[in-house]
Amino acid sequence: MILAIDVGNTNIVFGCMDEKTKKTIFEERIHTDFQKTSVEYAISIKTIMDIHNINPEDIEGGILSSSVPPVTRQVKNGAEILLKKSVLEVGPGLKTGVDIKIDDPASLGPDLLVGAVAGIAEYGTPLIIVDMGTATTISVINDQKRFMGGMIIPGVKVSLNGLTNHAAHLPEIAIKLPNKLINGTTVGAMQSGSIYGHAACIDGMVERIWEDLGYKTTVVATGGFATTVIPCCKNKIAVDNQLLIKGLLALYEKNKVQQKK
Repeated sequence: MILAIDVGNTNIVFGCMDEKTKKTIFEERIHTDFQKTSVEYAISIKTIMDIHNINPEDIEGGILSSSVPPVTRQVKNGAEILLKKSVLEVGPGLKTGVDIKIDDPASLGPDLLVGAVAGIAEYGTPLIIVDMGTATTISVINDQKRFMGGMIIPGVKVSLNGLTNHAAHLPEIAIKLPNKLINGTTVGAMQSGSIYGHAACIDGMVERIWEDLGYKTTVVATGGFATTVIPCCKNKIAVDNQLLIKGLLALYEKNKVQQKK
């Protein structure tokens, strides 16, 4: 079994996968806490494993992707304390198999790289990947399997928080699908605008990308808000919330010889 960790600004995703069957044994999220120590993260990981009856000694190795440098070391060290093995970190020097054709390849976020690795393996190319977390990122891989770049859009919650923080009479609300598009309540109207508005944005961006490329692509979405927003899109978009975990497993397999036993 492999422990895969994706550190995001809002949540940290922990996944355990069977390397032989490629099946996910569990996937859990905890809140990203900038104050936690390595030992506290080790305790969090151990608790998750205990819930799923996983013995740390049964874990062959681990791999971590992080977009949040201030907590990367604590999470990585916490995993290594628990596993008593070094954990691979997605970054320079790892074999990816992805042809990156952006202006500054070193600036590509680890999460986007991991998503591209899994996306190409699972869905082929050409491909658009929509990752809906704190930010909504859109990555484009063309018909020659080249990562061309993409877009970064304020995420659903970030956009909504910006609205409520700057409009005194608008309340904080739960992000969920309202009962109708045209809504007669303030809360319903905010929910409709947040979800259907974001869905329309994604539809529009996908169609503009197709126009720019000169051909249509497969589109896959992942991330915490994908299951809420994507069903409201008009274009056909697959939802795969295990995409990053799959990508981390693929990267582990490509690079496990680098892991110190």
